Amino acid sequence: MASIKNLGFVAQLRSDASNHVIRYRSGKVRQSGRGLVFWFRPETASIAELPMDDREMAVFVKGRSQDFQAVAVQGTLTWHVVDPERLAQRVDFSLGLVTGAYQSEPIQRIETRLAGLVNQAALQYLAQAPVRALLDAGPEPLRHQLDAALAADPTLGEIGIAVTAVRLTNLAPSSELERALQTPTFEALQQKADQATFERRALAVEKERAIAENELGNRTELARREMLLITQEAENARSRATGHAEAQQVEAAAEAERIRTVESAKAEAEQARMGIYRDLPPAVMLGLAARELAGKLDTIEHLNVTPDLLATVLGEFRRGTPPLPPR
Repeated sequence: MASIKNLGFVAQLRSDASNHVIRYRSGKVRQSGRGLVFWFRPETASIAELPMDDREMAVFVKGRSQDFQAVAVQGTLTWHVVDPERLAQRVDFSLGLVTGAYQSEPIQRIETRLAGLVNQAALQYLAQAPVRALLDAGPEPLRHQLDAALAADPTLGEIGIAVTAVRLTNLAPSSELERALQTPTFEALQQKADQATFERRALAVEKERAIAENELGNRTELARREMLLITQEAENARSRATGHAEAQQVEAAAEAERIRTVESAKAEAEQARMGIYRDLPPAVMLGLAARELAGKLDTIEHLNVTPDLLATVLGEFRRGTPPLPPR
């Protein structure tokens, strides 16, 4: 915005390099250029200042699709002045010579005209397709159509402005319709999530079942091996018992055979001895018995020999003694 310094009957204007200043006097252009500094008489001058930098305006269009659904478009539009003197002729950019501010709202007038052109082109585009097709296509086709419509419109060139760029950030239905459109997708995603949950649970159950079967198989195998071990130990015990019994039987048989052999030998010896004693005379037998008795007695304290015993012994001795040979 230009800076104006009033000094009584004259004033000084100082403008920025981004602004184009036009000074009129008596309805004619006296000065025109960017970043001017000059003195003027306020009672005879009229000054217009036009911004030459790029200007951005918000774009918001709310229309209906072919299937009568509300659709909103948001974005920004960039424009700039290409012919300041022509624009100054069509739009009032006059400055108040005391404050240096615009006497009207020229920027808002230009942006209102641009918004009207954008709304008309956007509404035509939205009405050509159902809402699903519009949402699937996105904002890019509409942006191309807006660029083409604004470039082809002759009124912008007639007033001396041009559109630099159109950027659309959103193309969306109403909140109710958006929720309705999201429902099938949400349900499908929820079904997939549920299916994944079910599959995960089924997999967990299957793993648990496999683990249980593995544990049961291990326990069965351990029980089978334990049974085999018990059977083998029992078989070994029976084998040891059988071997021990057989060994005892063999030992008992050997012992019995030994005893039979010894007793048989003793019996035979006794029979032989008895046979020897059977043929001996009574006197000899009596002597042997006395010797045997004497061998078993340690001491003899008293010995009673009666006449009858002595007569009997002598009689037996005489009978048993062979007769002497003749001299």
